[in-house]
Amino acid sequence: MNSAMQCSWKAVILLALLSIAIQYTAIRTFTAKPFQMCPVTASNPLNCGMLWQDAVDSSFDQRICDDFLYFTSNVSRKTHVLILATTRSGSSFVGQLFNQHQDVFYLFEPLYHVQTTLLPRLSHSRTAGDTRVMLGASRDLLRSLYDCDLYFLESYIKPQPANHSTDKLFRRGASKALCSLPVCDAFSPGELNIDEGECVRRCGGLNMTLASDTCRERRHVAIKTVRIPEVSDLRALVEDPRLNLKVIQLVRDPRGILASRIETFRDTYRLWRIWRATGRRPYNLDLTQLTMVCEDFLGSVTTGLSRPPWLKGRYMLVRYEDLARNPLQKTKEIYEYLGLIMDKNVGDWIQNNTRGSNDLSTKHKYGTVRDSAANAESWRLKLSYDMVDYTQTVCQQVLQELGYKTVSSPEELKNLSLTLIEDKTFLPFL
Repeated sequence: MNSAMQCSWKAVILLALLSIAIQYTAIRTFTAKPFQMCPVTASNPLNCGMLWQDAVDSSFDQRICDDFLYFTSNVSRKTHVLILATTRSGSSFVGQLFNQHQDVFYLFEPLYHVQTTLLPRLSHSRTAGDTRVMLGASRDLLRSLYDCDLYFLESYIKPQPANHSTDKLFRRGASKALCSLPVCDAFSPGELNIDEGECVRRCGGLNMTLASDTCRERRHVAIKTVRIPEVSDLRALVEDPRLNLKVIQLVRDPRGILASRIETFRDTYRLWRIWRATGRRPYNLDLTQLTMVCEDFLGSVTTGLSRPPWLKGRYMLVRYEDLARNPLQKTKEIYEYLGLIMDKNVGDWIQNNTRGSNDLSTKHKYGTVRDSAANAESWRLKLSYDMVDYTQTVCQQVLQELGYKTVSSPEELKNLSLTLIEDKTFLPFL
């Protein structure tokens, strides 16, 4: 008798919980306000036991909580986007495609703080130990940031914020959400194109509490990083039922990446510049600066295109060159894959930032205003044939995998009427 009554009570509670979840789904159609029966935080990921301890046993508490979390994670419309890239691959441009959206909370390279804290002298060479340290801390931080817990980031910011306020957040001005109301009241709501430097100068210290609240108000969270080598490093996050993580892997022709790094990181790539100027490769040239790019690309793309079950519905490969040649159409495809609606702000930003300009402000090394189509293969005018030939040898497999054509002579290299980008379709893994 008692056993039957206990089972009956469990059934009633489960049905009631599912009824609440269904009502919650309907409510979310009309509002973006967050709702959680089972609060999830970095310090207390499951906190359901106290809700039910007077009615049912603790093991049933856990099953109820797990079932509820699984159910709500699937009906929730909140999407977590990670732009996975490498330096000088066009990732700042892709980040802006989400930063401009009024319903997206965007963060620019928050893992910078993890790197500078844990590995302050990190070079282009990395050890297995360095990688493990970085990846473990990075995954923990990303999980917290997607949950809009920006306090977790404070332990990596130096000096550590006082009273949850800091002026040391890396590239704070690259996030519109951190430069507008309610986080910053220095600009009117009508000011759409806020300069990054002006944001930092006029907004003052960043209030992490307001930033976290703003994050929770937005329907989606997007983060850009160049500090995670391969998509397989994200498996624990992709499979986390508390997240709805989708990865946009951005790739670019390694020859284009090399040319851009030589121009941007002049000290680090000084020997490459000497090679280009003299035609002779320096004996002490650090070749890992190039080989690591191709190894990471190949490993990550091979994983993604093999379509493992854990990446189903979570992975999209995007070539920078395709985005540069047809930015509006490609952006629409990205948004469609993510299940998001591309608003007018994004379309307007694309129109204003992909047609080039003679304004000196567009020449900033981290800027995004440029003639995107012309920029896609401009590396052919910046590298010597010997450098291109070497890159093609080192990166042959990844060039072939990604649909980039090779050249066999200096004449082919400089003949811009001959495109080196194959028309190749990479279908999202649905």
